[in-house]
Amino acid sequence: MFAIQPSLNCLQAALLGRLLSVAKLLSVALAICLAKQGFGQDSLADKSWPSDRAPQLLKIATWNLEWFFDDFQGNNRSEVAKEQSAPNRAEWDWRVGNFAAAIAKFEPTILAVQEIEDRGVMQNLTKVLKEQFNLSYRVAFIDGFDTGTEQDVAVIFRSGLVELSRREQNNSMFESKEFYNLSKHLITRFEWQQAERVIPLTLLNLHLRATADAADLRQKQTKLAHEWMRKAIERGENVIILGDFNVEESVGQIKAGGDGMHTILGLDTPNPKDDLIDLLEKAPADKRRTHLILDKQFDRILASAGLVDGQGGYKFKNIEVLSQWNIRGTGADEDHWDTRYTKDYAERDLSDHHPVMATFELAP
Repeated sequence: MFAIQPSLNCLQAALLGRLLSVAKLLSVALAICLAKQGFGQDSLADKSWPSDRAPQLLKIATWNLEWFFDDFQGNNRSEVAKEQSAPNRAEWDWRVGNFAAAIAKFEPTILAVQEIEDRGVMQNLTKVLKEQFNLSYRVAFIDGFDTGTEQDVAVIFRSGLVELSRREQNNSMFESKEFYNLSKHLITRFEWQQAERVIPLTLLNLHLRATADAADLRQKQTKLAHEWMRKAIERGENVIILGDFNVEESVGQIKAGGDGMHTILGLDTPNPKDDLIDLLEKAPADKRRTHLILDKQFDRILASAGLVDGQGGYKFKNIEVLSQWNIRGTGADEDHWDTRYTKDYAERDLSDHHPVMATFELAP
């Protein structure tokens, strides 16, 4: 404000007063204009930030990449991790390039992977996917706690990610002895926009304990996984649990007290609203084997009911075991475990697990 000096006459004072009034009006008008243009103090709070556009086909896959460890062993502590790492840079580059080429064949929207070393190896993979196949993927990864093998899990995705996390047991869970830690898991949450509707999805990527004699531990791990997702499933939210479950139970052989499938599907609880659906059941009976060497169905994709009937925004279309992108040459390598880095490149299969992919269509 200007101070009116005593020497000013009445005419000067009146003129100055009018000028000040005009200045105030101009400042108010400018503030209104800026607010309308989005420069106001509260413009960010009022602005709409739509989610990523919903793809017409949502393709969700899982693949155990089998010791996807690079050739640098300076960050490995366990002997088994060092032994299973790529022996040299050329062999590592071959693996990255051929896994990328395989993934480019089926182009999943989301790919959950197991038996990977760390974020770095996944960035190697996404770099090749972009540079050689023009496919843009981002990496979701949080360090796990498997110090024995140093294996971990991750997710690569085309769009939609809004959150990622890990969970732990609370004290009452530990004390109950009913659960067993999930050292290798990752929770990711996605959102896609369809017109005015936002379609959410929570995805839990798991790698459970291996070997047939670890069934009791897997039973406790599957109970923990289902408990973490139970309330979301009950509320009718879109939930998928997928990964390498290492279960000995095939489709049609699931029973209470078995290897954990009955539990992770929610069938141990009295409430049918927390049940999941094993999508591998919907594959042809002769197309369910997910392992290269063993006649096993280790790799599964479980979905909540709304993703099967379309009430959740996407409707299940089909599921495929994509062995054709894993097996190279004339047929499956029965000696794969012994020749993973020695067999001729043209005949060398990529992993001891096949990729499995479920496709969902955008519901009208």
